[in-house]
Amino acid sequence: MFSMGMSYRDINKHIKDMYGMNLATGAISAITDKLIPELKAWQQRPLDSHYPIVWLDAIHYKVKEDGRYISKAVYTLLALNMQGKKEILGLYLSENEGANYWLSVLTDLNNRGVKDILIACVDGLTGFPEAIATIFPETETQLCVIHQIRNSMKYVASKNQKAFMADLKPVYRAATKEAAELALDELEVKWGDAYPLVINSWRRKWHNLSHYFKYPEHIRKVIYTTNAVEAVHRQFRKLTKTKGAFPNENSLLKLLYAGILNASEKWTMPIHNWSLCLSQLAIYFEGRLDSVLDI
Repeated sequence: MFSMGMSYRDINKHIKDMYGMNLATGAISAITDKLIPELKAWQQRPLDSHYPIVWLDAIHYKVKEDGRYISKAVYTLLALNMQGKKEILGLYLSENEGANYWLSVLTDLNNRGVKDILIACVDGLTGFPEAIATIFPETETQLCVIHQIRNSMKYVASKNQKAFMADLKPVYRAATKEAAELALDELEVKWGDAYPLVINSWRRKWHNLSHYFKYPEHIRKVIYTTNAVEAVHRQFRKLTKTKGAFPNENSLLKLLYAGILNASEKWTMPIHNWSLCLSQLAIYFEGRLDSVLDI
């Protein structure tokens, strides 16, 4: 019941209705606290040496600290392992989302055995690609195109948004990088004077936004957004929607961990076309997977 997001009050009511027992909040808390040692061991477990694709993102919660509630970021790392199955590598908690903290998270991955990540899919946080390159210098960082679109539209007047989106679509939906760059040039000609900030953002981030164009469609779909990890965060929100805030870090993390245990039970099959994807990635990243593919 706890792992499905039920509040302590609802758990108590259900047990009372079913069994006639009155279970105090403290007892329920003590029972669920038994997850904490398991959570700590899970956070420190050894990891595989190679992961073809990893998505990195953060979600924010209010947690009580020193008598007041502050916003904290939960960093989620979701990977596709060599078998093509989803695997959450870790959960990390910090007071805010920033490239400096991501650097410590990536260092922890490295210390736990991760030697190489082919593609890291991230949002547009400033300094994120540089943080990744510090620990995994050969990793290709793909910025989330959907995040970039959303951020761009914040700076476009509402009366122009429909027309701007119609002109932007040929950029991110182009068949090739060359076609995308021509469409970006056309977008700048038409909208550059009105929205130079938006165009400059696409230009400045283009290197990391455009990696996905070189891949076939089935790989593109996997890496051009952070939707995979955002889907995990949607599950987290379902669990925590009855909680306005958390009394401490452990109360938050043990609930999210319980949710991970539920979600991972469904991750028994590789993603669609994984064998083909892996074969193509082995070619694109020549030699990087040889030691784990026994080639």
